[in-house]
Amino acid sequence: MNEIVSYFSAIPSSHRSLILVGGITIFWLIENAFPLFKFTYKKWHHAGINFFLTFTTILINFSLAFILLKTSDWTIANNFGVLQWLPTMPLWLYALIGLLLLDLIGAYLVHLMEHKVKFLWRFHLIHHTDTWVDTTSGNRHHPGESVIRFVFTTLGILIVGAPMWLVFMYQTISVVSTQFTHANIALPKKFDDFLSYFIVSPDMHKVHHHYALPYTDSNYGNIFSVWDRIFGTFMTLSKDKVIYGIDTYIKPEENNQLNNLLKIPFQEQRSAENS
Repeated sequence: MNEIVSYFSAIPSSHRSLILVGGITIFWLIENAFPLFKFTYKKWHHAGINFFLTFTTILINFSLAFILLKTSDWTIANNFGVLQWLPTMPLWLYALIGLLLLDLIGAYLVHLMEHKVKFLWRFHLIHHTDTWVDTTSGNRHHPGESVIRFVFTTLGILIVGAPMWLVFMYQTISVVSTQFTHANIALPKKFDDFLSYFIVSPDMHKVHHHYALPYTDSNYGNIFSVWDRIFGTFMTLSKDKVIYGIDTYIKPEENNQLNNLLKIPFQEQRSAENS
């Protein structure tokens, strides 16, 4: 465990980039060989949109990373945050509790709020406009949403009192988890159901991408599925009934054109009845 902590304490940016690119490549190959849905679409055009939005997310996160570092250093120096107030415990348990808390505050809660607060939803719904969810969809976030999520990540670090090695560990696991849960792959149902008791599984997350309520407002988890089960936001839907997208932006020129996706948060919002 000490070796793992040492690695994430000084993980090079090149390694983080390799994990991002390597994960997308691996899941891309798997979903091409064993697809859940056999989409008929321009895969590279679709990926190009998602890669652009991924790049903007990376750019924003790297540009503001010093804020995370300063926040983490401050919590350690001032003995502030939940982890700093806990009694001495094994390092693995310390890391697990930290990962769970970062997942709750920096991922689950912000995701929930993005669905419940209209202003935040304006930016988040771009993620839901994707009608061909695959591994490239994981970071399909409007630049505005990337900033919003960064703010909540910073808040999570402050409340949790997370050291920077734990933040890097969480972000690394989160990247791979996001690629896995969005990948267009079909796991055996029993295995997927088993995974969903511990972590967010592909079938579990794909329910969240169903185009209509109440399923859109469910399964907010990022890494751990426990929060959806505890807070009553867990739902199931047979994979053959899942229809991707969002019912307010169903036209291809609205959900598959980058220029329009970037403008959506600033357009007049609509309901499903008048879309």
